[in-house]
Amino acid sequence: MGYYKSSEPKKKRSGYFASSFTGLIAGAVLVGVVIPEFADVNVSAENQPRTVETASGVQSVSDIVTTDVTEIVEATSAAVVGVTNMKTAQQNPFVPAANSEAKEAGTGSGVIYKKDNGSAYIVTNNHVVEGAEKVKVTLADETELDAEVLGTDVWTDLAVLKVDGDSISTVAEFGDSSVLKAGEPVIAIGNPLGLQFSGSVTTGVISGTERLVPIDINGDGTEDWQAEVLQTDAAINPGNSGGALINSQGQVIGINSMKIAQDAVEGIGLAIPINTAVPIIEDLEKEGEVERPAIGISIMDLAGIPKQYWNTELSLPANVTEGVVVSEVAPGSGADKAGIQAYDVIVEMDGEPVNSVLELRQHLYNETKIGETLNVKVYRGGELVEAEIELTESL
Repeated sequence: MGYYKSSEPKKKRSGYFASSFTGLIAGAVLVGVVIPEFADVNVSAENQPRTVETASGVQSVSDIVTTDVTEIVEATSAAVVGVTNMKTAQQNPFVPAANSEAKEAGTGSGVIYKKDNGSAYIVTNNHVVEGAEKVKVTLADETELDAEVLGTDVWTDLAVLKVDGDSISTVAEFGDSSVLKAGEPVIAIGNPLGLQFSGSVTTGVISGTERLVPIDINGDGTEDWQAEVLQTDAAINPGNSGGALINSQGQVIGINSMKIAQDAVEGIGLAIPINTAVPIIEDLEKEGEVERPAIGISIMDLAGIPKQYWNTELSLPANVTEGVVVSEVAPGSGADKAGIQAYDVIVEMDGEPVNSVLELRQHLYNETKIGETLNVKVYRGGELVEAEIELTESL
């Protein structure tokens, strides 16, 4: 996953400072009522309003206000850390290699979810640590720790890190993202724009659940996957990636991942549901990778092949206009053993039509398991052929 950007520059607005300052004053007057979702506001007995008189005789009232939000942030924010991707800059031929050092190439956020045997475990986004030569974690008290990348998964955009746990005391609690409702209040904690704004807090609501967002994994301009995400209007900015989306119980119900940033779009932040993330996190922590079923073929969309080849090389009937073309079969794979051949056109899997590579991949990853048998129908030489493929592990 990434960060959707608009290429159009935003126009500067005159009077911004004045209007912002006025808004700040108004916000100070209205404190305690600006977030109705978290309505409880408490002033403890020991923190009753007190009057302070300055040397010039001006009096001011000092209140210490505690709300549901402040209590949740106080309890959970230390479990959200900064994650820094370190890379060595392109080598200068006139500078000895021994003098080159890894430098900051990008920053994001992470969530401490577990402590065990003296170590702490952190979940973040794959795109935060992708390509890193070294990863550093910065705690809420600015302590820096070297992190080991235990595993990454490009399909879900998740990664798991391991650090020394001696200086870590706060661990996040995971909630249940399957029971979320639109309109439910949430808090986002992370490090927008890097560690300069570490521990930033924004609030909002769940705008929608089970949203599908197209993902281009390899950057070729073709949709490779559709990620199921939570939509929120809580502000999520670059650097928030990998941070926590928290419910009103102080539980992590999403891992912040991206934002749709266009001039015509406002307040659309996206997070990976924690119920989707947990099995991936477990695989990455234990195995360093996610075990997924594989057929053993290289494929392409029929729609991407010039139509003059549909009748010649593929020998397709005129009524077949969608499907997945097998370009190569791995020797010894389940597909090879089942008799699948190059130029076969897959049109059905387990009784469901397959119109594209995306649909095939989603069925394979979401509906099947390693060791199961996949029933497929393919067109070969103009004839519809059925085959049973035993699914093996794909890493």
